[in-house]
Amino acid sequence: MKKHNISLQVNGAVHEVTIQPNKTLLDVLRDELNMPETKYGCGTGECGACTVLVDDQKVINSCLTLAATMDGKSITTAAGLQTADGTLHPVQEAFVENAAVQCGYCTPGMVLKSVGLLKKNPNPSEDEIREWLEGNICRCTGYEKIVTAVQLAGKKIAQADS
Repeated sequence: MKKHNISLQVNGAVHEVTIQPNKTLLDVLRDELNMPETKYGCGTGECGACTVLVDDQKVINSCLTLAATMDGKSITTAAGLQTADGTLHPVQEAFVENAAVQCGYCTPGMVLKSVGLLKKNPNPSEDEIREWLEGNICRCTGYEKIVTAVQLAGKKIAQADS
């Protein structure tokens, strides 16, 4: 198979990588760029553990996305949400404050999916949050604390914007 050279901006840093055409974005993030915060869960797009944010607006399952299709794109992982001084993103803060983080395996995907929702709708209802988070599986929390965290994060973002 012929390899491809691609350029990815991941968490603000540009990475030039040479990949096989069948490599997923998840494979590149974890294996080539050593970013284990993007989790491998199911490999079939069913669990959401591999969720990333593309071009600061679209959430995708990186296990289902060929890395070559992301050439020139900006990718944000959960680690990329923090500011340079280590300040957590309001969604991350809300997850911590509401104990919405238990085993932590689903957390990066849940956080990024929540960021994507709040970019589209800064004040979602409980039903909208639950619908948006479909496809992200958490086996620990029962989702109540996650929903509450997303609602709190929306309020934090609204306060910061005013």
